[in-house]
Order: sequence, then C-alpha cells, then structure tokens
Amino acid sequence: MKNKKAFTMIELVFVIVIIGILASVAIPRLAATRDDAEVAKARTMVASVRNAIAMERQKRILRGNFDPITAVGGNAGVVFGNFDANITLPMVLEYRELNSTNKGNWSLTGGTYRYHGGSIGNVDFNIVNGRFVCNDATDGCQQLTR
Repeated sequence: MKNKKAFTMIELVFVIVIIGILASVAIPRLAATRDDAEVAKARTMVASVRNAIAMERQKRILRGNFDPITAVGGNAGVVFGNFDANITLPMVLEYRELNSTNKGNWSLTGGTYRYHGGSIGNVDFNIVNGRFVCNDATDGCQQLTR
C-alpha cells in the first residue's frame, strides 16, 4: 500500500469549525468599527462647517459687513453649498455634500440640517445667531459636538 499524504475528513471539519468561530468573533467588532468611522466622519463635517462659518464671519467683519450668516447652503440639492444659499457667495466647503436621507449622509429640510446616523440616530442642526448648533441635548448631539 502506498503512503498517501492528505487531510482526513475530521481534520477538514475541525479547521472549518475553527474558522467559523474566529469569523463569529471578528464580524461584530468590524461592524462597530464602521459605526465609529461614520460618527467620526460626521464629527469632522460639523467641525468643518463651524470653521467655515467662523472664517466667513471674520472675512465679513474685515470688509465692514456685519450681516449675520443665515444659512450654509441649500441650493440645487446641496446641503452645504454656498453661504446664505446665495450662489454668488463663496462655498462653505471645498466640495458639495449632496442632500440624501441615506444612513451616514446629511439632508436639508426647511433650514434644518439633519445627519442621518445609524447607531446614534438622527441629529438636527440649525444656524442660530450665525453659529451651527445642535437642536437638542441627545446622545447623538453630544457625540457629534464634543
């Protein structure tokens, strides 16, 4: 009889079971990492909009224009387009954030800027006294503004 070198069926099943156990442990951790990344992206967006508003306010003051900033976009299906929704004014961000209600995106409805978050829920922002502020003190609001 020849000496065959191959895996037995029991060895193969054992390896498949171990891979299954490792996958069942790793997949939930990867899902949590994705949610954390979406929250970090939204937090960065909030900080960028706030920074852009502060810079535009300073530019207006230097020009002698003390008109308050009333909006940060809202033209042509864009959430963060141009200041005061006036296409002749500078853009709020270097790129336009399209209006979307999908998870992880922003939408604009009647002056309310909403982040559609998965794990933190929906978080609403408004322009109040020239500042981009969260509407309430929910956990999602605290996560995006800390």
